[in-house]
Amino acid sequence: MHGLHHSLSTLPSFAKSADKTAKKSTVASCKTLQIRAMRAVVQRVTSASVEVDGHMVSEIGPGLLVLVGLHESDTDSNSDYICRKVLNMRLFTNECTGRGWDQNVMQRNYEVLLVSQFTLYGVLKGNKPDFHVAMPPQKAKPFYESLVDKFRKAYRPDAVKDGVFGAMMKVNLVNDGPVTMQLDSSQSSKSTNEETGKTIN
Repeated sequence: MHGLHHSLSTLPSFAKSADKTAKKSTVASCKTLQIRAMRAVVQRVTSASVEVDGHMVSEIGPGLLVLVGLHESDTDSNSDYICRKVLNMRLFTNECTGRGWDQNVMQRNYEVLLVSQFTLYGVLKGNKPDFHVAMPPQKAKPFYESLVDKFRKAYRPDAVKDGVFGAMMKVNLVNDGPVTMQLDSSQSSKSTNEETGKTIN
């Protein structure tokens, strides 16, 4: 009986251990969900350009160079978020008032250069990058093109340029500041939008 009593008395500790493991697993899952987002690196520039095979394909003056990384789980709501936030980021000085961080690229009538950049979702395994969480090329190409179209419709078609999807590009830029911002379209923001119908800024 003593041996049986001892065995029964140890069960709660196993149950607690299993419960802790389950909680850790849930937390890990939540963290994994949070990083599933479109990623943009936004740089304020005085000029930027893209070359392919020695030929200039796109060029802008003052404005924003935006490197865009697509996650395999991205949807239209992610691209809507990135488009809205990039165009409304107040990264420029108001020349009339001298006030810094006061105007967005549209208020300054500047340009935007978008460049597809799957390496933004590179994960190092040892010393070698792995890109398995990036959106696959066959899906990413039309998705990226739809993102460019969103920017042109939301701003001005002639003010939004882009590189060549899938090409080996040389991106030249003069970073103004330097000012560089990273922006992720978080999964939690997307879920809240879908559930409440409200816009999150």
